[in-house]
Order: sequence, then structure tokens, then C-alpha cells
Amino acid sequence: MNTPPVPRLDAIGLVVADMAAALAFYRRLGLTVPDGAASAPHAEAQLPGGLRLMWDTHETARALDPDWTPSPAGTSTGLAFACADAAHVDAVYADLTAAGYTGEKAPWDADWGQRYAVVQDPDGHGVDLFAPLS
Repeated sequence: MNTPPVPRLDAIGLVVADMAAALAFYRRLGLTVPDGAASAPHAEAQLPGGLRLMWDTHETARALDPDWTPSPAGTSTGLAFACADAAHVDAVYADLTAAGYTGEKAPWDADWGQRYAVVQDPDGHGVDLFAPLS
């Protein structure tokens, strides 16, 4: 009996109000996004392991679904970025908040053994920063 193929997770998508602002935030976190993407209705970054992170504007989302409406800030999908160590979590959090991004939770030593922090991207998506505690 043949087993049907299993779908493979290929991409994670975020819908953003301002493509340039969103891409500036994620570039600051080290993602490589093609030049010219800031003015496009759709952008992608290739991630390690072949996964892609994609961004679409509100207009693109409405073109796909005319009834689409944005989720309230903070209720959308969030992403997590691994940092080198606890000091790196603190440094990345400090850099992002100094650049004007909203700090949702300042760095803390979590009960599960990680240094953790949360910053919001320009659309209110929570972006976790973490590293194992030494």
C-alpha cells in the first residue's frame, strides 16, 4: 500500500502594514532580504534549513481574501530568534528598543533555563529572543 506524501512546512507568512518598516526590523535581526523588497507587495527571506519567512502587505492579503482584516496587535503569529548567550539577548533587546521598537518584556531569566525577552515588530508581532542560561 502506498503512503500518500506528507506535506512539508515550507514557509511562515506575516501580513504587515508597512513593508519597509517590517523588513528594516527583520534585517536588524540578521535576515537577508533582497534589495528592492521594501517597496514590493510580497517579500521573502530564505532561512537556514530551507524554510522561508514571507511578508505580504495588507493590500496583498485583501487581494487574496477581500474580507481579510488585520488581527489586533500582539495576537498574531510570533517568531523566536536564538541568541548566542544571555548577554547577547540583552544586547539585541537593547539595540532594538534603542532603535524605537517596542519592548514587550524586558530580558529575564526564565524558569525553563533560558534568558528570554520579547520585542514587537512594527505590526505588533511578538518576536522572542532567547538563549540558554550558562
